[in-house]
Amino acid sequence: MTALLELGLALRRRRSEMGLSQARVAMLSGLSRQTVNQLEKGAVPDLGLNKAERLAELLGLSLRVETGLPSSSRLPGRMSPLARAAATASVSYRSALPAEELRRVLGTGEVPDRYAPHLHALLDDAPVSLLAALAGQLQEECGYAREQVWKRYRSLARRVKSLRGLWQ
Repeated sequence: MTALLELGLALRRRRSEMGLSQARVAMLSGLSRQTVNQLEKGAVPDLGLNKAERLAELLGLSLRVETGLPSSSRLPGRMSPLARAAATASVSYRSALPAEELRRVLGTGEVPDRYAPHLHALLDDAPVSLLAALAGQLQEECGYAREQVWKRYRSLARRVKSLRGLWQ
C-alpha cells in the first residue's frame, strides 16, 4: 500500500470518528475540499510532505519513518493516555483533575463545576493525538465507541465554551 493511500484511509477513518466533514477538515488544514476528497479516495496524484503532515497533525495522526528499531512509545512505564490527559488538564491548576474523574466525566458528560476549567484547558490545548489516544483507551477499557467519545468531546467543549476551531 502506498503512503498516500494509507494516509487517505486513515484520514477518512479519523475524520469520520471525529464527526468532521471534508469541508471542515479542508478549512482547518488550509487545503481544498477537493484535495481532501481525492486523498481519501486514493486519487490525489501528489501531496507535499508539509501538507500531509499538517493534515495528519490536525486529526491527531502522525507521519513517521519505520526503522525496525523499538519505538520509545512501546516501552513499558509510559503514562496511559488517560493519565496524560488528566495531567495536561491540571497543569495550570492548584488542584489536579484525577484520571478516574476524567474517565467519569467523559463517560457521563457531567462536569462538576470545580473541574470545568480543567476540562476547558484539556479541550483547548491538548494535542489532538492525545485526545485520539484517549478515545482509543476508552474504547478498549470501557467499550465506548470512538465516535461517541468524539461527540462527547464536542458536547463538553460547547459546555465549557472552548474556542478551539476543531469544536466549532
